[in-house]
Order: sequence, then C-alpha cells, then structure tokens
Amino acid sequence: MKRTILILVLVLFMTVLYAEGWNTSADVSLNLNQNSYSDNWAGDEIGAISWAFNANLLAEKQLTQKINNKNTLKFAFGQTHSQYVAVDSTKKWAKPDKTTDLIDFESMFRFTLGLVVDPFTSVRWESQFLDESSDETKSFNPNTLTETFGVARVFIKDEKRELSSRLGAAFKLYIDGNADKNSNDGGIEFVAEYRSPLANDLINYNTKLNLYKALFYSLSEDMEGTVYEDDWKAVRLSWEHIFTAIITKLINLNLYVGLIYNEMDLDLNAERIDEIQFKQTLGLGLIYKLF
Repeated sequence: MKRTILILVLVLFMTVLYAEGWNTSADVSLNLNQNSYSDNWAGDEIGAISWAFNANLLAEKQLTQKINNKNTLKFAFGQTHSQYVAVDSTKKWAKPDKTTDLIDFESMFRFTLGLVVDPFTSVRWESQFLDESSDETKSFNPNTLTETFGVARVFIKDEKRELSSRLGAAFKLYIDGNADKNSNDGGIEFVAEYRSPLANDLINYNTKLNLYKALFYSLSEDMEGTVYEDDWKAVRLSWEHIFTAIITKLINLNLYVGLIYNEMDLDLNAERIDEIQFKQTLGLGLIYKLF
C-alpha cells in the first residue's frame, strides 16, 4: 500500500512537471566517495565507499485567480560500505550502513483572496525507504501524515528569491510498524521558508524552519508516571539549511545542516533525547537539473 502511494506521487509529479503552465524545478544529485586497499596493505586503513542520492522536486501553479497549489517532493538515500579485517587477516566488505534516508511530500493549497494573509490547507507525508531500527528491516516505515489549515503570507516572491510563512492548526497521524499501536496528536504549527542566491549567484541558499506545539496526544495516558510523561507537550523544532554551489553544469558542492529538537519518542523503550540534535553533510558530486 505504501509503495503504491509512492508510485502514485511520483506519477503525479512527473505528469505535473511536464504539463504546461506549471512553475517547476527538479534537481537530482549523486555524491560518491571511494577508497580501497589490498589485503597486503601495510597500514591499518580500511576501504570504504560512501554514496548519497538526493532529489528535490517543485511544482507550483496559480490554478485559478483565487487558488494557488504548491507541491514539493524530497528524496534522499545514502549508504556507506566499509571493509573489515576477518579472522583470516583478509579484508572483507561488511553490510552497508545507512547514512541518510528521507521521503517528504507536501501539497499546499493557498487561497489568494487579496487579504493581508491567505487561508491555506496542506497535507504532508513523511517516511523513509528502509527502517533498520529493529531486527526486521521494514520498507516505508515509519510514516507521519500531517493535515494543516490556517493562514499564510508571502513577503517576497520573484524568480530568484522567496520568503513566506504560515501558521495553522495541525493534526498528525503516526504509523509505525514497530510500535504496539498507532497514535495521533494535534496542535499549532508554524513554518517559515526562505530561498535566495548568495555570492553573486554562485551559491543557492534554502532554509526551512518548522515549529510544532502539540495540544493533545492520543497516548498521553500511557506515558503517565514515566520520564516521558510531559515530552509530547514540548515544542518540536526542525530547521534545515541547504547551501548549493554550482561549480559546473554537472558538478556541485552541497552543504546540508539540520537542527532537530523533539523530546517525544514514539518508542517508549528507546533512549530519551532531550537536547538539540545536529546533522551536517558535505558532498561533492554530480547534479542534473531537469528544469
């Protein structure tokens, strides 16, 4: 079922990307690093292969005078393959470790009524290709479905720059094949997005800030009396920064910095995280711009 949804989303996006009247962009990149050593290498170095695939798709259109539709789809998947020294002193390749994994689709309808702010409604699906958090690897797990409605404001919008924000009521459904039961919550969500060229158009910068405050949680009673009791009430933060330097038409340098703060952990047996998590990746690789 989840695979079918992904295929339908891809078909929809490809149809829209090639349709007339849509403002579209599609960036696809592949970063690869490799080193290897023979079995009789004197040093203690080991071979490794790291690769990461990223795809960022955008399709936006003013459907009517009063309805604007914006769709974004992000894919990311990467692995590191490392050697190890076996008992017979030969170097063998271990099972690859996942380094990045993301599926993120969002469709937003903004009603351009000529007011100070625009009413909007959106739906978002977040998942990953492989879930290796348990003994059994699951595909397309876990899943978060978010429905939001509220008001939005576009402060800057031209060919190169855009600044917008939105505030609304959000309802989230959490589906996890490793959990005893699914859960849901609802609260207030704030999102701000900004994109702009830097350094005389040599670098593209994109940032997205997401703040979410839950007002109710379906499993709150299950958490009473534990260290997790009030975690679902804490504000959750997700803030990503993407710097892309286009060196040539086919080669780019990509820097990703992500900050996450989320005290709520759906797995009550997992280690509790109550501080900001940081992720940074830097890669030089191939990029192909479809549009």
